[in-house]
Amino acid sequence: MDLVVAFTALMVAAPVMIVVALLIRMTAGGPAVFSHSRIGFGGKPFDCYKFRSMVTNSDEVLKSFLDSNPQVRLEWEETRKIRNDPRVTVLGWMLRKSSLDELPQLFNIIRGDMSCVGPRPIVKDELKCYGDHLGEYLRAKPGLTGLWQVNGRSSMDYANRVKLDCQYVRNWSVWLDIVILFRTVFAVIRFDRAS
Repeated sequence: MDLVVAFTALMVAAPVMIVVALLIRMTAGGPAVFSHSRIGFGGKPFDCYKFRSMVTNSDEVLKSFLDSNPQVRLEWEETRKIRNDPRVTVLGWMLRKSSLDELPQLFNIIRGDMSCVGPRPIVKDELKCYGDHLGEYLRAKPGLTGLWQVNGRSSMDYANRVKLDCQYVRNWSVWLDIVILFRTVFAVIRFDRAS
């Protein structure tokens, strides 16, 4: 099912992806797509692709911002997110709001690194957040979308994200994947960041 969905989505999304890549190159310079090491099935690392939504020197901007804002540092350490993130470009904000920044992950699905639906791909530093549930998380391929993404992702703390990822793995079915895919499509159409 993953390959059929990914190839179909790629054919439909290709014109949009070309326009997005050109806009990133024209407005922010640098590469349009970036890859970041994420943890996949069984703990195997893989390069996860996304459209670049941040400034090219995002690591330096983040360090400087966290060093000068201790309260924001706590938020970052707890959720791995920052409200009004200074690294995100205007175009990047729109890409994130519409979830278009995730489209290059269709190539991850075709390569077999990811599934259409599954737990969110995480970085190595986040493994500790899964505690006793790490084994459950590692039993599934990370997904382009999942329960967390269609259940209030912007307002959810990390503990609830872990709970939803594990709930997905424990209750996996083709029907659940279909429901999540449809909910994702409607959330993207509505530009609903919290759904």
